[in-house]
Amino acid sequence: MGQAERRPVVGEPGDRFDDVRRIAVLRGGGLGDLLFAMPAVTALAAAYPGAEITLLGTPLHAALLVDRPGPVTSVEVLPVRPGIRDGRPDATSEREFIERMRARNFDLAVQVHGGGRNSNPFLLELGARHTVGTRTPDAVALERTIPYLYYQHEVMRALEVVGLAGALPVDLEPRVELTGQERALLDEARAGRSRPLVLLHPGATDPRRRWPAAAFGEVAARTVADGAGVVVIGDDTDIEAADAIVAHARSRGAGDGVSSHAGRIPIGELVSLLAQGSVLLANDSGPRHLAQAIGTPTVGIFWFGNVVNAAPLSRARHRIQMSFTTHCPVCGRDVTQVGWTAERCEHDDSFVAEVTVDAVLEDVRSLLDPA
Repeated sequence: MGQAERRPVVGEPGDRFDDVRRIAVLRGGGLGDLLFAMPAVTALAAAYPGAEITLLGTPLHAALLVDRPGPVTSVEVLPVRPGIRDGRPDATSEREFIERMRARNFDLAVQVHGGGRNSNPFLLELGARHTVGTRTPDAVALERTIPYLYYQHEVMRALEVVGLAGALPVDLEPRVELTGQERALLDEARAGRSRPLVLLHPGATDPRRRWPAAAFGEVAARTVADGAGVVVIGDDTDIEAADAIVAHARSRGAGDGVSSHAGRIPIGELVSLLAQGSVLLANDSGPRHLAQAIGTPTVGIFWFGNVVNAAPLSRARHRIQMSFTTHCPVCGRDVTQVGWTAERCEHDDSFVAEVTVDAVLEDVRSLLDPA
């Protein structure tokens, strides 16, 4: 391969498998988990042009990807099974899923779903000709594996996995295409907007990753004073924090310049709203990752350990503020030892409360006025 033809690689790529027409990618979890895997899926599509790529994911993933242009051909919703998908197990549904997937005769099955203790046995049950994935020391082996070590960026981890199948990177950051309807809504919204729109998302799966509502509220108040409109977004679990943010901002003079849509936005509408935002300010969360993937500038508030695994790689349109908390603020336990084997203490106090309003506001303003 000549110098002009060289492609970037992650890790030690393997040879491509022969005659691969059907590929399954196992990636359950949340919205961010799916987005971290998207560059790997794009790499598979480039390495095996014409192959059907089936994502084995969650109902949320299916709702996001339905009728959306991109490398995923179809989404199969995973059955409830420990370590695969949370919920009440149903042996009949699980058996039917496995039988249906075996009938698909996958040529390649890719595991980018954790360290493999639960996901590798599940993947092997699908009966694919070839398998690649991650593996902790106590997980069963696949045909080709890399070791699972917690501190690795999730995008790089997934790219290293598909590299085992000869799939080299095309993108290094997640990208999600808007549908035609979403683009039309975006054009209409921009045409009718007279001021910047700043979106705030105060949620995160782990409560320790959440910045205080009062801090979000202070940024909201000052941003409204700068001339922007502010909308707080989130799901049902974010309603209380969203209400507190609005109340704080209005007590500081924001008035109707700040409002909350928390609990009222299904995933299809979330994409359109995120695309309309001039900037999204959020914790390390699925909506922040989705905003980045569709091209909306973001300011992310991260615990420094999550920066290693999940922060955006670029900085022109994406800024991060991080906390360097190393011990639980309540009990003092070392919180840098995380992953599959580390025991978490029972405290949910924020790891990112030390991030200052002034630092975050400076990043928001810099993205609103990049000149």
